[in-house]
Amino acid sequence: MPSKTSPLVNVKALLFDIFGTVVDWRSSVTDEISLRTFRKLSSQGISPALKTRLEGLTQQDWDRFIQEWRDSYVAFTRSFNPDTDAWKSVDQHHRDSLVELLGKWDLDGLFTETEIESLSLVWHRLTPWPDSVDGIAQMGRRYTTGTLSNGNTSLIRDLADFGGLSFDNIFCAETFHVYKPDPATYLGAVRALGLQPEEVALVATHLGDLHGARGCGLRTIYVERDREEAWGKEEARYGEAKTWVDLWVTEEEKGLLTIAEKLRELE
Repeated sequence: MPSKTSPLVNVKALLFDIFGTVVDWRSSVTDEISLRTFRKLSSQGISPALKTRLEGLTQQDWDRFIQEWRDSYVAFTRSFNPDTDAWKSVDQHHRDSLVELLGKWDLDGLFTETEIESLSLVWHRLTPWPDSVDGIAQMGRRYTTGTLSNGNTSLIRDLADFGGLSFDNIFCAETFHVYKPDPATYLGAVRALGLQPEEVALVATHLGDLHGARGCGLRTIYVERDREEAWGKEEARYGEAKTWVDLWVTEEEKGLLTIAEKLRELE
């Protein structure tokens, strides 16, 4: 029997989600906060009460703090209504949510205003996954590549520069003033590329993002990353996703390098 033709065979451009898919935000943010809190504990610039509070926090506590910061970003982008809400960038949200979290965790006064501003910009300095730089470069030899992230433009440009990521185009929520999974993000990028939806594939580590892209007619490539997927493996929608995702790369494989390899096999 003849082999089934891949739905990716006619794809001309690849769009990449960034946070979690291309960059390892968790390790980068953890390292930054660990360094800053260590310096605070080693200095004389904080109150005894704050020092005691810091000394009582475990790595597991800081893991929860960082996850809550990330979760607040997801909640913010999902709740944004372009018809009623004034535009607010992810940079602005990261700063505001950091202040809110510090208060919630009884850490008011730990950082100065300048330090809060600097720490909130840690999201501009995230390390790519080991397979990202070479994987994107390889795919860029055959396909037009671009970002499609909820991060604002300066954030995504800085991440590309910091990580040595070679994208042909930078598309993000700020480009269209809506956040994924609003169809205007996916279709806006497709129009900007001058292509049809079925000629563009989204690469992402979040099935919800891919589901939104698929609903707009884009092709879908899923790459598993540690602790990134919000859909539980026991959920019906997770199992169903395996019937509509066009290419599924498991965590045991080589991430974007495996995607590049699989796409070369279509030539």
